[in-house]
Amino acid sequence: MVTIHDVAARAGVSPATVSRFLRGQHVRSSEKIQAAVDELGYWPSAAAQSLKSGRTYTIGVVVPDITNPYFAAVVKGMESVTRAENYRILLANTDESSDREDDVLADMVRRVDGIVLAPATEQDQTPLHVRDADVPLVFVDRDLAGGEHFDAVLVNNVDGGRQAAEHLVGLGHTRIAAISGNQDTTPGRCRREGFVSALAAAGVDVPAEYDLVGNFREESGYQLALSLLSLPEPPTALFTANNLMTLGALKALHDMRVDVPGQVSLIGFDDLDTGPLLRPPLTVIDRPMVEQGVLAMRLLLRRFDPQYTGDTPRHIVLDTKLIERASTAPPPGSGDRRQATTRTRRGRSA
Repeated sequence: MVTIHDVAARAGVSPATVSRFLRGQHVRSSEKIQAAVDELGYWPSAAAQSLKSGRTYTIGVVVPDITNPYFAAVVKGMESVTRAENYRILLANTDESSDREDDVLADMVRRVDGIVLAPATEQDQTPLHVRDADVPLVFVDRDLAGGEHFDAVLVNNVDGGRQAAEHLVGLGHTRIAAISGNQDTTPGRCRREGFVSALAAAGVDVPAEYDLVGNFREESGYQLALSLLSLPEPPTALFTANNLMTLGALKALHDMRVDVPGQVSLIGFDDLDTGPLLRPPLTVIDRPMVEQGVLAMRLLLRRFDPQYTGDTPRHIVLDTKLIERASTAPPPGSGDRRQATTRTRRGRSA
């Protein structure tokens, strides 16, 4: 195994000079040292570097559901930043459990330089434990009461729910249902708030049997969609508040042999890689998922900058956008669907 002493001997300098070079400090013989490192294939010991610098060069990332394609995209964005900065990611899944989250964070604070967290629920004691351990923390996707003490990268969930409701109302629907996510999380509560408020503003009533709450999992989307389709007067349009519940609802519609959008229009929150390939292609409220991860990681890493002055925590809120495809259309019996859809598109501002 090549050691720092071998590199020093090849470059004709002391091991201390090599050590300073590897820590990024300016040394007079930097070109000779780099050449020696390349020739010998030397890799510095991460453990040794941590002991010398007091840093682990590891970032903890904690998500509530690792199977959700949204979080995969967010982590991809984070990794694009950490790779360029020579940091590693330690990824943990809480399975939407606050108890599991507590255990994960209690272990993680001793092993990482900072943490990016999507909280399982909006409890406030866990982040305070992290702060007491003097570990920088950034929220992504979800916020909580007292979260003003931490950086966060969110999206405008209320506006996303509003866009979905206005799209369905614009197509002529009045029997509109929603399958929302956990109401003790920012996305679950805010998407439902935006959706229901926009329907109320348009004069569309949402009866209790149309206003259902799931848990962001595919199975809940499936079961709740089945219950909606089994009503004496089922809805003609459905909004599902995340991608996994959308997939569950699609499966229920398929199993019940319901035509989409001929009998029921479907719009989901979060696009899927397969969204344009589905039959029919899926109308969605989209958001910049990879960008959320990039911004969250940049907010965290800036706290490691020697020039960082500990300024006021930043809350970045990104916009959502409607991507209209073929899974939404005017309700049954409203005339020629293609003509009505064309009129709706022309009447909407760019």
